[in-house]
Amino acid sequence: MRLYGLIGRPLGHSFSARYFAEKFRREGVAECDYALYELPSIEALPELLAAQPELLGFNVTIPYKQQVFDYLDDVSEEAVRIGAVNCVRRDGGRLTGFNTDIEGIRLSLRMLLGTDVPQAALVLGTGGASQAVQYALAEADVPYAVVSRDPVRGNLCYDDLTPEIVAEHRLIVNATPVGTFPHIDEAPLLPYEALTPVHYLFDLVYNPERTQFLLRGERQGAHTLNGRSMLEAQAEASWRIWNEFI
Repeated sequence: MRLYGLIGRPLGHSFSARYFAEKFRREGVAECDYALYELPSIEALPELLAAQPELLGFNVTIPYKQQVFDYLDDVSEEAVRIGAVNCVRRDGGRLTGFNTDIEGIRLSLRMLLGTDVPQAALVLGTGGASQAVQYALAEADVPYAVVSRDPVRGNLCYDDLTPEIVAEHRLIVNATPVGTFPHIDEAPLLPYEALTPVHYLFDLVYNPERTQFLLRGERQGAHTLNGRSMLEAQAEASWRIWNEFI
């Protein structure tokens, strides 16, 4: 049995196990399983690995995409540049970290924006997912400002987001877990009335499909996209990495 999985906390919202179960069934992949491992802290990772010798690879989600670096033997150059790891391959006793979020973000931005290139973007959040979004925007030469609850970690705080600032930033990416199931009534604190039909809202959250962030944008005529396409693209990229040498 080849075993793969996801580490993070909490994981009750995750569709990853369902996605891989459907993939295995659809593609006739036998003797494989994908499990969820909700770790109380990243310090529990060595214990998990010792208890699961069949675990050949795993994805990493909130809040461990940056903390997991301390447990890796190697990290891909791109993951180092991004500053976050969401995919780990286990080769014997060695752990190698990668970032496949970036592939999903690149695809999602192409889907959402088409040929349009906004002059400026807002990135909500400062965690591992935000790091990948920032990397993708820099690749695309889209200037951005990072919004954080902590003034030390971002260019702006949420209290700084005036209607004028929102109007100037036509792309807004929610790289926080705000609005994720079961907290579906929550939304990032923005002056949503400043959104227009030339704005683009990308929410990395995929459960629920339409978050309050997206719904409030849609009411103003904005273009919206949830995180499902990103989830699927990063999952497929992870699968290729795990099976590269099989």
